[in-house]
Amino acid sequence: MARILIVEARFYAHLNDMLIAGARAVLEAAGHAVEVLTVPGALEIPGAIALAAETDRYDGFVAIGVVIRGETYHFEIVAGESARGIMALTMDGIAIGNGILTVENEAQALVRADPAQKDKGGEAAKAALALLALREGFA
Repeated sequence: MARILIVEARFYAHLNDMLIAGARAVLEAAGHAVEVLTVPGALEIPGAIALAAETDRYDGFVAIGVVIRGETYHFEIVAGESARGIMALTMDGIAIGNGILTVENEAQALVRADPAQKDKGGEAAKAALALLALREGFA
């Protein structure tokens, strides 16, 4: 049984609830222990994962959040830098499934977050488990 930490940026609570439900369903069905940690925004997710990884309390991570394009350049910064931070941690050997949605509008986010539709939370959990299995296979 692996210990998986879901790190969520709780800016859009109703969308995050769906993403977390999808991730939790996959992880618990596979017999893993799940905890959830909330951070202010998507930019804080990589930092929180890095801090949690240093504790050796978790085997893998799922990043959950929603970034919706607005009227300013802020969307590009948040979307790009949160993904870059997660990728850098993954390259350091941390098993992370990236479930941060970067969308044009809430309608797109709803379809992607809903476990009965695109289930991107569940897909992120599957990605984390795949990386965890790969890392264990190389150990």
